Amino acid sequence: MAMHAGKPDTVAARGPGAEEPPDTGADACHKLTALQGLAALSLDAMASVAYGPEAIVLVLAGAGVYGLGFTLPVTVAIAALLAVLVASYRQVIAAFPDGGGSYAVAKRHLGRRTSLVAAASLILDYVLNVAVSVTAGVAALTSAFPQLYGERVWICPGILVLVTVVNLRGVADSAKLFLLPTALFVGSILAMIAVGLFRDGPVSTASAAGHASALGEGATTVGALLLLKAFAAGCSALTGVEAVANAVPSFRAPAARRAQRTEVALGGLLGVMLIGLSVLIGRFHLQPVEGVTVLAQLADASFGHNTAFYVVQFATMVLLALAANTSFGGLPVLMSLLARDNHLPHLFALKADRQVHRHGVLALAAVSAVLLIASGGDTNTLVPLFAIGVFVGFTICQVGMVRHWLSEHPARWQAKAALNGFGALLTGVSAVVVTATKFTEGAWLIVIALPLLVLGFEKIHRTYARIGERLELGRIPQPPTRARSLVVVPVSGLSKLTSKALTAARSLGDEVLAVTVTHPAPEDRQAAEALRRDWELWNPGVELVEVTSMTRALGRPVSGYVRELAEARPGAQVTVLIPETEPARLWQRLLQNQRGSVVAHAVRRDTDAVICRLRFRISDDTC
Repeated sequence: MAMHAGKPDTVAARGPGAEEPPDTGADACHKLTALQGLAALSLDAMASVAYGPEAIVLVLAGAGVYGLGFTLPVTVAIAALLAVLVASYRQVIAAFPDGGGSYAVAKRHLGRRTSLVAAASLILDYVLNVAVSVTAGVAALTSAFPQLYGERVWICPGILVLVTVVNLRGVADSAKLFLLPTALFVGSILAMIAVGLFRDGPVSTASAAGHASALGEGATTVGALLLLKAFAAGCSALTGVEAVANAVPSFRAPAARRAQRTEVALGGLLGVMLIGLSVLIGRFHLQPVEGVTVLAQLADASFGHNTAFYVVQFATMVLLALAANTSFGGLPVLMSLLARDNHLPHLFALKADRQVHRHGVLALAAVSAVLLIASGGDTNTLVPLFAIGVFVGFTICQVGMVRHWLSEHPARWQAKAALNGFGALLTGVSAVVVTATKFTEGAWLIVIALPLLVLGFEKIHRTYARIGERLELGRIPQPPTRARSLVVVPVSGLSKLTSKALTAARSLGDEVLAVTVTHPAPEDRQAAEALRRDWELWNPGVELVEVTSMTRALGRPVSGYVRELAEARPGAQVTVLIPETEPARLWQRLLQNQRGSVVAHAVRRDTDAVICRLRFRISDDTC
C-alpha cells in the first residue's frame, strides 16, 4: 500500500443539533449504547471516588480535627466544578461529534499548537490512568492477600494484558464485560451512603483498629493555601470526565445524543457519590489512619465488618483494576484524530474489523507496561504524576469553548461563555496548584514530557509535509508514460519455482535476466558450474548472469548488480522479482532460509528498483 502523506478522509463535522440516522449496518453491534458507554468510558471517573475523598481528607488532616470539618465544603466546590465540566463537555459533544474533546476544540478555536498541547496532556493522562488504575487495583488485592505483595510487579502486567485483550475485541465487547462490575461498585457505594445516613454512629471501627492515626496536631484556623491544596488533591476525582467527549464516534447513532446522555449520567452519579461519601465522613467523624483506606472505614462504619464490607472492597478492587478501560476507549480515538492531522503515524488512524484502533490500543498497553515495571507496581510512585495533564486539557477546552460561543453566538451564548470562563479559571488554578504542590514529587517529569510530546507531533507533521511536497499531493501529476521494463530474477537452482518466476517475469518485462550469486570456494564453483550446465540444457530463453561475491553475502551482491544495471540503462524501469515458497502452516515457515527477505531488504535499501515477491503456495497435500 502506498504511503499517503495527506489527511485521510474524515467524516464531515456536524454542527450542534444535527441529527444522525440510526446505525443499521453490521458495524452497529460493535458500537456503544448510552449504558454501555457508561461502563466502557466512565470507569476511571467512577473508580476515583475510592481515592478522591481520601485525598481531601489526607490534606485537611494536617490541620487536625478542625481541618476535617472542611471536607464537605471542599467536596461541594469540587462537585460544582464537576457540574461545570459536565455542562461544558455536553456542549463539546454537540459541537464536535467526531470526537477529540479538548484537542478538537483547541484545534478549531485556539490554533494548531495549542491543540497539540491539549492532545499531549490528554495522552499523558490516559497513559498514567492505566498505570495508576492497575497498580491501585493490585494494591487492593495485595491488601486482602498480603502473600501476593511480592508478586505485584508481575500481577500488574498480567491485568494489563487481560484488559488489552478484551479491548482488542472491540469497545462494545469490553463494555458488556464491564457492565456487571460497574453496576456492583456503583450499587454498593450508593447502598453504603443510604445506609450510613440512617446511622447515628459507626457500626464498626474494626478495620481501623490498631492502625496509627494520620491526623495532624490540632488547629483553630485553616488557611486558604491548605484549602486550595485539598481542592486540588480532591480534583483527582474528576479525571475521566472528558473521556466521553473524546470517544463520541464509538457510540451508535445518534452518537452525539447518546454520548451526551452518558456524560450527564456520569456527572450525576459521580457527584452524588462524592458528596454522599463526604457527608458520611463528617457524620462518623472519620479520621485517616495508615494502611486503611477512607472508603474501607466508611464501609465498616455503615455496614459493619461483615459480608457487605468485603463486597465493597471487592467491587472497589475490581473497578480500580478495570478503570484502565477508560483510557483504552478514549486514547485510540484521540490518536486516530492526531494521525489524520499528520501529527502521529497514519497507522493509528486504521481500524480493525471490530471497529478497533488496534495500533492505538497496543501502543497504550506497551507504554503503560513500561511504567508499571519501572514503578515496581507502586501506586504512590505514579500518583504524583497523575491528573496534571487532564487539568491542562480541561483549561484549554474551557477557553476554547469561550471562543466558540463568542464566534458562534447561539441562544444564551453569554451565559454559556460565562460558565466556561468560570470553569477555565477554576481548572487553571487547579492545574497550577497541583503542579506546584507535586513538582518535587515527580510532577517535573510531566512538565518536561508535555513539551517533548508537542515537539514530537511537530516533527512528524513536518516530515509528512515534506513527503507531501515530494509526492506533489494536491496537484495534477504528469500523465503516465511507458518505459522499457527490465526484470531481474535472483535464482539459486532449477525447480518448478524457478519456472514460475521466469514465466511471471517474461509477462511483466521486455527483457528478463536471471541472476545467481557465486563464491570462489571450490565446492561453490562446482555448484555454479552444475547450475550453468543445467541452465543451458533447460534453455529457458533467459540469460543467466553470475555475480561473484568474495564473501557469503547474498543481498549486497544482488543489489550492487541491480544498481549497475540501472546506471547503465537510465531510461529503463528495473524490477526485481523474488520467488519464494509459502508453506501451508505457520511453523513450517521456520524451515525456510529467508533468502527472499534478505535480498528484498538489500534491494530496497540500496536501489530504487521495484520489488515484486512471487509467492508459491505449498498446500498440505503437496508437503
